[in-house]
Amino acid sequence: MKRLTAKELAAQITQFINTSYNVEVQEATNEEIFYSLAAVVNEQIKPLWFDTKNRYKSEQAKQVYYLSMEFLIGRLIKSNLLNTGMLDVANQALAELGFDAEEVYAVEHDAGLGNGGLGRLAACFLDSLASLGLPGHGYGIRYRYGLFEQRIIHGNQVELPDYWLKKPYAWEVRREDEICVVQFQGNVLMHQRNDGSLEFKYEHTDKVLAVPYDIPIIGYENETVNTLRLWSAEPITEEPNHSTDQDEFYRHLDFEHSIEQLSGFLYPDDSSYEGKELRLKQQYFLVSASIQNIMKQFKKNYRLSLKHLPEKVVIQINDTHPSLSIPELMRILMDEERLGWDEAWDITTKVFAYTNHTTLSEALETWPKQMMQSLLPRIYMIIEEINERFCQGIWFEHKELRDKIPELAVIADDQVHMARLAIVGSFSVNGVANIHTEILKKKEMKNFYSLYPERFNNKTNGITHRRWLMQVNPKLTTLINEMIGDQWVKRPKQLINLLRFQNDRNVLEEFAKVKRENKILLANFIHDQMGITIDDQSIFDVQIKRLHEYKRQLLNVFHIIYLYNELKENPNLDMTPRTFIFGAKAAPSYHLAKETIKLINTVASIINYDKSIHGKLKVIFMENYNVSLAEKIIPATDISEQISTASKEASGTGNMKLMMNGALTMGTMDGANVEIHDLVGPQNMFIFGLRADEVLHYYQHGGYNAREIYNNDDRVKRILDQLQKGEFGTQDIEFKDIYYNILYHNDPYFVLKDFEPYIEAHEYAESVYRDEYKWQQMSLINIAHSGKFSSDRTIREYVSDIWQIKPI
Repeated sequence: MKRLTAKELAAQITQFINTSYNVEVQEATNEEIFYSLAAVVNEQIKPLWFDTKNRYKSEQAKQVYYLSMEFLIGRLIKSNLLNTGMLDVANQALAELGFDAEEVYAVEHDAGLGNGGLGRLAACFLDSLASLGLPGHGYGIRYRYGLFEQRIIHGNQVELPDYWLKKPYAWEVRREDEICVVQFQGNVLMHQRNDGSLEFKYEHTDKVLAVPYDIPIIGYENETVNTLRLWSAEPITEEPNHSTDQDEFYRHLDFEHSIEQLSGFLYPDDSSYEGKELRLKQQYFLVSASIQNIMKQFKKNYRLSLKHLPEKVVIQINDTHPSLSIPELMRILMDEERLGWDEAWDITTKVFAYTNHTTLSEALETWPKQMMQSLLPRIYMIIEEINERFCQGIWFEHKELRDKIPELAVIADDQVHMARLAIVGSFSVNGVANIHTEILKKKEMKNFYSLYPERFNNKTNGITHRRWLMQVNPKLTTLINEMIGDQWVKRPKQLINLLRFQNDRNVLEEFAKVKRENKILLANFIHDQMGITIDDQSIFDVQIKRLHEYKRQLLNVFHIIYLYNELKENPNLDMTPRTFIFGAKAAPSYHLAKETIKLINTVASIINYDKSIHGKLKVIFMENYNVSLAEKIIPATDISEQISTASKEASGTGNMKLMMNGALTMGTMDGANVEIHDLVGPQNMFIFGLRADEVLHYYQHGGYNAREIYNNDDRVKRILDQLQKGEFGTQDIEFKDIYYNILYHNDPYFVLKDFEPYIEAHEYAESVYRDEYKWQQMSLINIAHSGKFSSDRTIREYVSDIWQIKPI
């Protein structure tokens, strides 16, 4: 690809503005400039995209397909410019044209294709696959509406539609030539062929068009462009007869609307039967379209018999949501390709690999048997056969596990268990952090591990350092390049070379200066957005993640209330000023999570305007947390709150992003915190609280009494009594549910148990912060060790242990 100069890029943008919008460039809006810049970038990468596909085909390369219900890709403009080597040139060209580059980039709406860590991980993995020159692509759904746009009104979360596709999406290409049909419901007819084999035919099915939209995934300066293919559901256009039957016409419109719902919303509310059914339909829509497409590409590109499919195709299932791809491939191999069961099953179980993302039993998906049978009759028949053969195999070959069959069966208690289906149908099952994988093997999936020990492996998550360091923190990137050169960009573990500067006060001061500048930028942004002035010299203490009880935002806010109580009693308390920053969305039907958001905002409204505490505490809840907001917060963070109940967080990736930008972790020994601890040592982070084995022991054997702590710790008693009496609320019934959940449901996530060690860890962190030299050393040591958490390392491990693909 020929690199454009700033002058050439400015000329191309100007030409596009003139011809497409019929205005002079000086009169153009930021939006018009953004679309013109995107058009130029697209023109640059089109030939690379075409060449990449042809290269894979001519090399007959084995390819990996990453199936996920979420791809939280954020804005792509800066990422695409960075990876094509055009970011500095674009900044310069836009400045020459009289535009603020950041304002132009901000025109792009965050793509509403994901919710949290699962979707962001998928996005990082695609970036690493392309940047390592590996043949790997994503398949997802092109949701018209994202999760929701969060507004905070009177402290409450209010959900508004996130119609992110209201304006044209600059990076997608609609592929009419690749449309396929997905079928639901109907009847399955079975009869015997002349050769004795069984044939299955379908009648009266509801047919839906799956229309692919392709998004280029650009590798970092390597001319590789892979594909994220998103499916949009559309009706098969058959015009109803308006004149003869009005009822039929309206039925047709209802049917069309129900089809469009398939790619309408990310995670529709599943508190009703209809909502649950829609989620199941979405999952099948994704996997059926994707597997059909993969099979079509295999036949077109390789011209091999189907027994060679595992040599050319590997499909990674990102959590249980795409597990129906296993019976869907079986359906295609048997019903369309006329293979027998044994041959089809042998191929299928060599193609699929499954990533588990949770130890929370309530998060392991199940579907009512009747719903599956009614909605996907043929798929259900295949799952039933998988289950029958699997259970028989245990009965005859693993007599020691016979009594465990109800806990292992794919269909049990009138439910289809998706994690069990994924394990039975895959050749690899991986956890996403060492501690998580060990809990799966020893507890959550112990029986499956005894059946298939060779399938279980660990792949600790990672993040793309190109976005989460180079793109979001250009000043830190420049400084690192000055210190150790830029070889770390291609080999991020070389960040370890920064350790040679850990005792160099001048270098440490340069790193501290970058942090201060980033804090000023965030403080200004918060003031512009919220009208709140924060002290940019204060400790920026950050918790940004989905709002869930196990992530324990409640522990954080209890600590804030404790500090406020201390300051109210002694306004002259010698305390380093703190700014606590939260970003979080709660699921719309998750009452306790929404109550926690209300509590944070209520506490903020009291603390932020109390002049008697002399500005020593500020609490900021940043509305509508998303990737773009994370990109602003992370470079400015001092303390990274990773305080989940030990054993509950599979990995976490926010901990890695914050560490990479020099924040120090305040955390439990949970998820990837354990591996951060193993790298930097306990002296370079703030570890507190129960360990995973202690938590699991309490769950199994009891012995924890929250009320006892309430009765014996006057700090805890005061906070809970303040909630109960309505001191943080306009009415005394507010926050009673939090109060009762702690005391009457025995504090299920051990907030009170970890409260005292959490306070002590914070007191220690404050004392370290006062020693600037020591804090700067710890920060540098964290950055130096963060290269291990690049998703490039994770992808290389998937490649060597699971996928067996090669760079092309």
